[in-house]
Amino acid sequence: FVTDSQGFCIYSNPRCQEKWGLQPGEPLSSQWERTIHSEDQSRILADWTAYLQGNNGFSAEFRTHTGNENTYWVQMYAAPMFSEQGTPLGHVGTCEDITERKLAEAAQSQIIQEQAARREAEAANRMKDEFLAVLSHELRTPLNSMLGWSRLLRSKKFDEATTARALETIERNAATQAQLIEDILDVSQIIRGKLRLNLCPISLASVVEAAITSMRPTADAKAINLKFEVDGSETEIDHQQWMVYGDPVRLQQVVWNLLSNAIKFTSDGGQVQVRLSHVQGGHPDDYSSFKLQSSDSRCAQVTVTDTGKGISPEFLPYVFDRFRQADSTTTRAHSGLGLGLAIVRHLVELQGGRVQADSPGDDQGATFTIRLPLVNGDRTRATEEIVLPSSHALTSSLLTPSTTETLREHPALLTSRKILIVDDEPDTRDFLAFLLRQYGAIAVVVSSASEALAVFESVRPDLVISDISMPEQDGYSLIQQLRSLESGADIPAIALTANSREHDRDQALAAGFHVYLAKPVQEAELVSAIVQMLERRGVEARG
Repeated sequence: FVTDSQGFCIYSNPRCQEKWGLQPGEPLSSQWERTIHSEDQSRILADWTAYLQGNNGFSAEFRTHTGNENTYWVQMYAAPMFSEQGTPLGHVGTCEDITERKLAEAAQSQIIQEQAARREAEAANRMKDEFLAVLSHELRTPLNSMLGWSRLLRSKKFDEATTARALETIERNAATQAQLIEDILDVSQIIRGKLRLNLCPISLASVVEAAITSMRPTADAKAINLKFEVDGSETEIDHQQWMVYGDPVRLQQVVWNLLSNAIKFTSDGGQVQVRLSHVQGGHPDDYSSFKLQSSDSRCAQVTVTDTGKGISPEFLPYVFDRFRQADSTTTRAHSGLGLGLAIVRHLVELQGGRVQADSPGDDQGATFTIRLPLVNGDRTRATEEIVLPSSHALTSSLLTPSTTETLREHPALLTSRKILIVDDEPDTRDFLAFLLRQYGAIAVVVSSASEALAVFESVRPDLVISDISMPEQDGYSLIQQLRSLESGADIPAIALTANSREHDRDQALAAGFHVYLAKPVQEAELVSAIVQMLERRGVEARG
């Protein structure tokens, strides 16, 4: 086609007339508006206008449609024409039907996308298979020790030292298995976007101190030098200088995970250093979702540095990915599911922070760095009463042997207190009854909600401990029926269940339970909860 300087067609060949209906004497732009696909029209007309103003040549690919609404692809070229004196004469151009090429490109692109999706699916399946293999191994390994030692204890008489060793091994492996299950549940909540936090101002220094205290025995067992340094603190730590806005339990979980990894991957006699410092937090946009940061974006920074195995450059970019491990073979030297660091990253980012990993390479140690925005000073002072929680307020993992010992020294706290235990698992009932009787309580055990309702009026318990998932009638129904009774309207009630999701906790509290505890429960945690509930109700211990 050829147009004059005003854009009116002065020539078009038969093919162009067939495709566009462009006839001599018609303006080119008006034909475009009728034939260019609506999704391409604004772009092409804008490009054509720019071409007319710049005289630099025009090239474009776009969709058009004919009168019968068939859509096809066109590649169009156009260039300006000038007289010998440089006067604009008009434009000359060509249009080529490239529909077949575009369809072939789309088909090829679809094939490439399908191949990429297939590769991703195959990689995901391999990762899933590897994870399931590791999961099976990690769950079976502690079972081997627990079952082995428990069978030996039943079949033979051992001296006191051997018995203590056996019990310690059983307890340690049970704790390992419980941690594996907790990690799996955390990742499940993360994937579904159901992980929720209980945020409040808290001293990051106190969280780090608590995590170090809980991990120091593990470090000592490997003769690892576990050091803790705080910038600007020669003696006592000023906790008000380290206030962040976060979930105390989850923050301790983050630091505990990093310390646990550092100790696990550091050889005997090595060193793990934890350092707490103040740094500039970078550009404020990095923390746009965080509402209580200080005006100068200063952050509290925790670095955990070890002299251990290190991280290869190839694996470093994937160190925080779920289900990824540097070594998932059957010959790997270290146990674990490869979930801990993925959980760390998610928890830190949920609390407005950032985490990164650095390592020079294999066998050269690693450094993990956490940054969390400091809380504005005014908000810190306004909530000062909740910034330094006691040890048992952080997490059950902070319940030390001394806590249990204190309870054992005061058995009168539960003497003659009637506690109704409702659980369909015989072993759980037996354990809870035996445990509470050690503290002087009168334990009444039943296996179902209906049995609990049948004996409630005659027993008149001071407190109820109930499972949630039970045949025929669950714990929710039980507590609701108890609350409908005059004698059960304000009875202290604890939900003790293996259902450990945040939703399960909320549902238990909404149904009428005062306290929610997840299985497996620690002795000190359960007894402390019972004592506190009885004290709040005004029941004085009799001894």
